Amino acid sequence: MKTTDTASPGVEDPSGSPAGPGPTLGKTSTPASAERSKGTKGSKGEGATLNVFSHGMLIVWAIMVVMPLLWAVMTSFKTDRAIFTSPWALPDKLHFENWSRAWTEAHMGDYFLNTVLVVAGSLVGTLLLGSMAAYVLARFDFPGNRFIYFLFIGGMSFPIILALVPLFYVMQNMALLNTLHGLILVYIAYSLPFTVFFLTAFFRTLPTSVAEAAFVDGASHTRTFFQVMLPMAKPGLISVGIFNFLGQWNQYLLPTVLNTEPEKKVLSQGLVQLAVSQGYKGDWSGLFAGLVMAMLPVLAAYIVFQRQVVAGLTAGAVK
Repeated sequence: MKTTDTASPGVEDPSGSPAGPGPTLGKTSTPASAERSKGTKGSKGEGATLNVFSHGMLIVWAIMVVMPLLWAVMTSFKTDRAIFTSPWALPDKLHFENWSRAWTEAHMGDYFLNTVLVVAGSLVGTLLLGSMAAYVLARFDFPGNRFIYFLFIGGMSFPIILALVPLFYVMQNMALLNTLHGLILVYIAYSLPFTVFFLTAFFRTLPTSVAEAAFVDGASHTRTFFQVMLPMAKPGLISVGIFNFLGQWNQYLLPTVLNTEPEKKVLSQGLVQLAVSQGYKGDWSGLFAGLVMAMLPVLAAYIVFQRQVVAGLTAGAVK
């Protein structure tokens, strides 16, 4: 039996285009689609190459950052002789006496306690005052709002080294030199501009409907701030708190000028004194132990709050 084609000349397809000759009916791709598939393969190859390159750079960067930290920790458990004879080898045993010697004989324990007291007090004061100022600047319109905001911005651009001499005499006249509470007040003033700048932008991203609902329910401005808005700003508070903690914990210039009594010194001063007072004795193992003591709280704080730091930095980026 002889078969015939279903499409005859002059008969259109359901799509509306005339039926072509027999050889064209079996084609599944066109030159344009081939070019598109070729372009897709090329873009995938370029993306894979870029991905490998970026991951390689991140691995190299991680090694550059982590290796000195691990080497410092490893060196703190060595003897002075082992530090110079085999600096890259693992310690033969863990010499915890280096840490005890740095903690007691070098007074690192006293410096550590002073630093904890100063940083804790200044961090609480900075976050409290900075969040209150930022909330008012972000939520309320009043004459001078932008002027006050730009004053805080200007404080970020003012180098602290230019204020050391007048700050010294102000602290001396107020009987705050060589005191921990005086150093706390200076740290708060030094950290407020960045804190207000950061939190003002963060409070502007928070929904106003929640605060309005609290006002409708009879809450005062103070209660709305502390019980409603401040918990919502937790990611931003943690992020700016970490930045302030890093800056205040590692601060050296301000305590060197304003805090000269030995029993009131902080960790940064203690490390410098430990390095200078060695002389020809060369207690390098004790110095590395003190360095790791000062370094561990910063690393621990960032490891614990790293998710909150990222969340606070990216909050408000997508609406």
